Amino acid sequence: MSEQGYHVAILGATGAVGTRIIEQLENSNINVASLKPLASKHSAGKTVTFNGQTVEIEEATPESFEGIDIVLASAGGAVSKELLPEAVKRGAVCVDNTSAFRMDENVPLVVPEVNADQLKNHHGIIANPNCSTIQMMVALEPIRRKYGLKQIITSTYQAASGSGQAAIDELIEQVKTYVKGEEMSADIMPVKSDKKHFPLAFNLLPQIDVFEEDGYSHEEWKMIHETKKIMKNDMNDTELKVTATCVRVPVVIGHGESVYFEMDNQDVTADDIKELLSHSPGVIVEDNPAEQLYPQPLTAEGKRETFVGRIRPDKENPGAFNMWIVSDNLLKGAAWNTVQIAEELVKRRLIK
Repeated sequence: MSEQGYHVAILGATGAVGTRIIEQLENSNINVASLKPLASKHSAGKTVTFNGQTVEIEEATPESFEGIDIVLASAGGAVSKELLPEAVKRGAVCVDNTSAFRMDENVPLVVPEVNADQLKNHHGIIANPNCSTIQMMVALEPIRRKYGLKQIITSTYQAASGSGQAAIDELIEQVKTYVKGEEMSADIMPVKSDKKHFPLAFNLLPQIDVFEEDGYSHEEWKMIHETKKIMKNDMNDTELKVTATCVRVPVVIGHGESVYFEMDNQDVTADDIKELLSHSPGVIVEDNPAEQLYPQPLTAEGKRETFVGRIRPDKENPGAFNMWIVSDNLLKGAAWNTVQIAEELVKRRLIK
């Protein structure tokens, strides 16, 4: 850091998340002395705007991180694995938005409202959790801290943008094709690298990421083990039971989650939970069925907060509740959480 502020590099500056990281950084409380946008050789020479200035994008190489204090990365796991250790060697602290380092026991997996204290344990890299995990943690951690949690069962309704800009473009094109009565084509969803592809428009795809041998998708695996690592500091913790079913839905931006959870305390009421969450950081409670007030992706888009509603007791299981959680997966689920971690690093003086 210079006297004028921090030198920041954005790895993956042209992607759906990378562009939003730049926007969120511009509106953060970090004093940025210089911004270095990095991307593939294909994007080198293009420009981005930051604080009213036009900045040219450079090709990302190990040498790109000379003199950099903070790296905010969202360029894919393979790129992060290759380049972030190089950035650390050159003295930078990296916040990575990919899955490359999330399950590394030496890398903190952080949602600032939940476990910012873990940042002190970093060795140069901090991992940003999966988008669907982040919003669930923001909503459930206050409940776990006050009342205890025994079990979490979630079904997710995840937007196309979770698979990037190309998936958004394909969804929109499919909608246009469908309304014209023509046959839709699919090249990306549910997983670009998998054998088959299906239209997402007017459809639901109960597959996000590849399937593991046990029948769970890797997205479901991530939600289960990331939740345990964040809440219990152990990805294989056996005390907290977690399971997930992850579904891709024809929504552009904004993940929804139906969450069932069991608490240790059986005397808690829905009003207790609403009151607790209404004073919890990063949470906005939208819960008034009489007025049809509940979280929706369209109204969450562009906002940093996590929205919670439909909080109600499970009539069959004392101490159990159901709730509905929505957040902008490109902001709180990715770009904003990344910048928020960087803000905490600066605040706690954890950057050399």
